Amino acid sequence: MEGGGGRGRKGRAGTGAAACGCAVHGEPRRALAVDPAIKTGNRHRLRRIEGQVRGVQQMVEDDRYCADILVQISSIQEALRAVGRSLLRNHLQHCVAHAVSSGADEAQAAYDELVQLFDRHAR
Repeated sequence: MEGGGGRGRKGRAGTGAAACGCAVHGEPRRALAVDPAIKTGNRHRLRRIEGQVRGVQQMVEDDRYCADILVQISSIQEALRAVGRSLLRNHLQHCVAHAVSSGADEAQAAYDELVQLFDRHAR
């Protein structure tokens, strides 16, 4: 996934986290492949989300009705989940698929990473 920032790699002191399932271990880690249309769509979604967040900030500043603000926050959260699903789909199609086809050790690292991702994002 894009923007991993090196988190979750084996060998880091005290993390105990799985190695990246991706074969590219540079800093920062990068996706093996990203469909340009998906990347463009995610960038547009994130810009829209950014605008929504600014709108919520203004609503708070203007003492708008709490229920209206909460509806907007829910909308932002769902939009972020949609970006997350898109990134996860890309990660599965490229990084994880590559790791699984590369051998047992890389496959196991990819499986461990996926379990951690699902655990972290299933809340």
